[in-house]
Amino acid sequence: MTGRLLRAGVIASVVALTGCARGCTSSRPPIHINPSMYNQPKVLPQTASDFFYNGASMRDPVPGTIPIGGLKEDGAFFTGKGADGQFVPKIPEPVTPALVERGQQRYTIYCQPCHDARGDGHGILFQRGSVPTASFHQEKILKYPDGQIFDVITNGQGLMPGYRWPIQAPDRWAIIAYVRELERKRLESATPASAGPSPSAPAPADKPAGKTGDNK
Repeated sequence: MTGRLLRAGVIASVVALTGCARGCTSSRPPIHINPSMYNQPKVLPQTASDFFYNGASMRDPVPGTIPIGGLKEDGAFFTGKGADGQFVPKIPEPVTPALVERGQQRYTIYCQPCHDARGDGHGILFQRGSVPTASFHQEKILKYPDGQIFDVITNGQGLMPGYRWPIQAPDRWAIIAYVRELERKRLESATPASAGPSPSAPAPADKPAGKTGDNK
């Protein structure tokens, strides 16, 4: 009898404890029998810190740190400037049909909303908000070296923000190749073919009079 009561008491205790663990509420924090790293003191991303001098918990990379794949030895390709600090005059890679096609794709995504499909600067911002937008066909930009256009895409100019992060360097050059193609086609269509008078055909020379032979 005593054994049965003891077993019944144990079962009742287990049921009670299980039910309370699942349904009871408490204002006190839960008890962790095996404390894990979740509860240890640590720094969370984007939080403040009284320990560091700038008040930020996240640390800046050591100056000169280069991420994997981030070594950019070709300065002209990644900055648009040569060793002398001047803008490079031409795209520092072969301009192929594939490059121009890639540039058209990136242009449609990032540039067309403002500069429109033809590069006249009459995009949606100009149409709805009268925001002045540069035309790629104006003489000033036609005279820009390719490196200067690369610098504008990278760092922005005027009302245009920089696209250093959304557009990687190879795609910036591809966009420039497509812009130059737009300019070339516009100039070709605007240049009338030489319509001078066609030279008149020379008059046929008089045939020499044939000699009349004696009838024999």
